[in-house]
Amino acid sequence: MAEVWSIVVAGGAGERFGLRKQFASLGGRPVLEWAVEACRPFSAGVVLVVPADVDVADPHGADAVVPGGATRSDSVRCGLAAVPADAEVIVVHDAARPLATRRLFEAVIAALSDEGVDGAVPGVAPSDTIKVVDGAGNVTSTLDRATLAAVQTPQAFRAGVLRRAHERSGAPATDDAMLVEAVGGCVRVVPGEPGNMKITSPEDLAAAERLLREREG
Repeated sequence: MAEVWSIVVAGGAGERFGLRKQFASLGGRPVLEWAVEACRPFSAGVVLVVPADVDVADPHGADAVVPGGATRSDSVRCGLAAVPADAEVIVVHDAARPLATRRLFEAVIAALSDEGVDGAVPGVAPSDTIKVVDGAGNVTSTLDRATLAAVQTPQAFRAGVLRRAHERSGAPATDDAMLVEAVGGCVRVVPGEPGNMKITSPEDLAAAERLLREREG
């Protein structure tokens, strides 16, 4: 079985939330701690990437805590530097998705058993119609929802491909799959979960609290 390491990206400034959401309390624990815990059953080790200007004394269950960079991609690269060279699979997970289930981790890692797949990401079908607009706000086209997926984390990658993708691109990216795609890697989408919500606002945190209570019965 391939050795898996995980990187939990918790380096954001939280502009939309109003504070650093990764340290907000969810069910009596920091949001980022839930994300680290979600990775643990599938990982030989977990690297937690935190804001460079925050002194984090508690590792929150991670094996290593490292300061992040100016962008999400920079932060992932900081995490990659702390992952052992012999890791075969690297899972990248956003701290802002604390409710990712075991099924999602299992699905993205299992997808790499196909030799032609370099990465795997969870995705859900968008419920809204998606239009492309120009700089003036005019619609230029309407996309076919049947071909679209709203992508989540955790995302799993062959370690060598992910490292190479980050080495070749210094450009910021909203997820690591974009960088792997840019170097010609094959990324597969597996079914995501609506409950794997991303916390971007206080309202999202309240919704996560409700979902957590439902799961715990």
